[in-house]
Amino acid sequence: MFPRPIQQQTQARQIGYQALLPFALILWLLPLIAVFIFSIKPDADFASGNFWGLPSSFEMFNNYGKVFFESNMPRYLFNSLLITVPTVIGAVALSAMAGFALGIYRFKGNLLIFFMFIAGNFVPFQILMVPVRDLTIDLGLYDTITGLVLFHVAFQTGFCTLFMRNFIRALPFPLIEAARVEGISEIRIFWYVVLPLMKPALAALAVLIFTFIWNDYFWAVVLTQGPDAQPVTAGITEFNSQFRAAYHLMSAGSIVAALPPVAMFFLMQKHFIAGLTLGAVK
Repeated sequence: MFPRPIQQQTQARQIGYQALLPFALILWLLPLIAVFIFSIKPDADFASGNFWGLPSSFEMFNNYGKVFFESNMPRYLFNSLLITVPTVIGAVALSAMAGFALGIYRFKGNLLIFFMFIAGNFVPFQILMVPVRDLTIDLGLYDTITGLVLFHVAFQTGFCTLFMRNFIRALPFPLIEAARVEGISEIRIFWYVVLPLMKPALAALAVLIFTFIWNDYFWAVVLTQGPDAQPVTAGITEFNSQFRAAYHLMSAGSIVAALPPVAMFFLMQKHFIAGLTLGAVK
């Protein structure tokens, strides 16, 4: 029913797999490689139509220098950090508490509330564009970092609660019963018993939400304008002008913008995989 692991295949298939794997990896990374090559080309290559050929000159330091020192890219990166980190903390903290309440307590309406969290994940975010924008304007939160953070926390809490509730439901319930017998309060049970067991799930969820928010472009364009609050994904468009686009600078800015989530994943890779696979094998 399921494919056998490659270690259990015949030697010929193992050799074929090892031979094809580098080509598959290069094919998968080809767009990123193309963007990097664009980022080290001079502007004259794009004017002459040399899009896919070798660079006529090596302009890596010049292009990246312009991105960092002759544009608002540092400000956009700082904005992304101010938006992403509070959103991750807020969404993970709220979902951990909501997941604990929905996963541990049995009360009337529990399932209905849980379904409301799930239903929010199926709403196409495009249809929320106008209402959310009007709401931020009415509340004075349009084109502010605070408005983006509050919106992202509200929008991501549904998915995070679904993740946390299912994880908490798989924890050994006798541990909580034993703590209650000892007279420990519910908040201390959550803090000292449940939360330590949730560390793999918290790490996995933090990496996912960090990546989602850092790479968000749609809401960054809808709810912000200008370098005061725009994150780096929207700020890259600064290199476009009315009559031409600086593709070499846009490519360099894209590479810089992609580095933080990649670094985050590799730093948390062990915890991320453990959180996603915990409970997969009994």
